[in-house]
Amino acid sequence: MMTISEVATLTGVSQRTLHYYDEIGLLPPTQTTDAGYRLYDDAALERLQHILLFKELGFPLRDIRSLLDDPAFDRTSALEQHLKLLMLRKQHLENLIDLTRGLCTVGTNHLDFSAFDHRSIDEYAAEARATYGKTAAYKEYEQRFLSRSEDDQSAASQEFMALLGRFGTHLGEAPDSPEVQALVGQLQGFITEHFYTCTDQILASFANLYDGGGRFTQSIDKAGGPGTAALAAQAIRCYTRDI
Repeated sequence: MMTISEVATLTGVSQRTLHYYDEIGLLPPTQTTDAGYRLYDDAALERLQHILLFKELGFPLRDIRSLLDDPAFDRTSALEQHLKLLMLRKQHLENLIDLTRGLCTVGTNHLDFSAFDHRSIDEYAAEARATYGKTAAYKEYEQRFLSRSEDDQSAASQEFMALLGRFGTHLGEAPDSPEVQALVGQLQGFITEHFYTCTDQILASFANLYDGGGRFTQSIDKAGGPGTAALAAQAIRCYTRDI
């Protein structure tokens, strides 16, 4: 058993934060002594490690609690996702290091902005947030998509964005129109064919990503024109409203 002070020293998480995690039910101590001292065992420390890793993925604390308390929580799958994200960030840092070294050699007149491209990290993190908890779906994604060659992955991703861009040809139409709803069905079928089985629940989770104003919104609007992402999101909500 470790005291809260020892846990704070070991992990770098302040005692105040650990108190807060206890208050919201995210990380209760394993035992509280008669004198009121909080004690933590190895299982609690492992839970804290998952909490910190999920925070790196951008999960809010309330969602982290729900995930860790879910009986279906898969520790191995979670760690695999964390590892993937960390490897992407590692590559991003290496690109920045190479760029800085190059600038030291050739000077600032050499313009190269590729090292600042966060898209792979942002898109993976968003995908993980959207699909986490659907363990079978994520494993299927790993087996079917991530195991392919980079060229095949790129081709599938480009076709996927082209399909999303087709929503732009229906701008001005109602999101629940037959034509737009048929396109949502095609989108769901494409994801199932090329990535993982896209249930209505998974499909519904994409709506907030598509019109959330981030990288996905920008990419979809670039493919189909301004307003395309919003239409796609609205159409998905209409398609999945009864789930």
